[in-house]
Amino acid sequence: MYPQQVHGYLQTFFQENNCEILNDNEHYITVQLTINMDKKIMNRPYYWQYLESVNGVPNPAQLTLITNQNKLDEDIKGEIVHFGSPRLNQLFRVTKELGAFVQMFEKVDKMEARVILTPWLGVNYKISYYSDQTKEILYSLGINLMTGVIQEEFQESISDLVMDECMSGAVFHLPYIIKPIRALERLDAVIENIIQQDDHTWAEEATERWRKDLHILEHFYEEVVDKPECYEMEKKAMEEQYKVRIKVEVINGGLFYKK
Repeated sequence: MYPQQVHGYLQTFFQENNCEILNDNEHYITVQLTINMDKKIMNRPYYWQYLESVNGVPNPAQLTLITNQNKLDEDIKGEIVHFGSPRLNQLFRVTKELGAFVQMFEKVDKMEARVILTPWLGVNYKISYYSDQTKEILYSLGINLMTGVIQEEFQESISDLVMDECMSGAVFHLPYIIKPIRALERLDAVIENIIQQDDHTWAEEATERWRKDLHILEHFYEEVVDKPECYEMEKKAMEEQYKVRIKVEVINGGLFYKK
């Protein structure tokens, strides 16, 4: 996930959660949190408990998040956010809590006549490759529930559309032909194919590092007949460190009706 993708995600996240964007530079963003969002992400429960107990005036925090520190010309103080950073992972979790699944309709101008909206299933996936090192990749896929056409970077394709939870008047939306559960199976298959086609030299390299470290451990204890408990513990820890794992996670998704 590149810095510009992280930046775009932050813009969308705060806009959708009614947080005012005070400054939106290309490489950092400053937002005024709502009371609800402050409670969710700023980790200051005692402040809010005290404030509510004395009927005080709420003062939700402002937050500056830097998405590309290397390209900043100004001396901006803020929190550096990148893919895999604690703050971004926190926002992913909040997104999942607030809207794991949505149904949205493209907003249509009242002057447009006979507008027909087509149903799409959009799903955002996170693929995590684990060993002694970790790599995470985001994929956004959409599938047309009328034709079965699959579109990559689906989230980006609808980011400029004005969407609403309620359908505009005088608009007709097509009933889907492909059931969402079947469509999800097709998207899952696409993700599985992406994993299979990916370069897996990282796994071979991790296994080789594991082999070398294990060889060193065995050499250290080679003259010890009765291996001590710490030997088994080190060996087990090494296995946990280098063991190759792949995890696929659905971050969120929804039905999107668009022209």
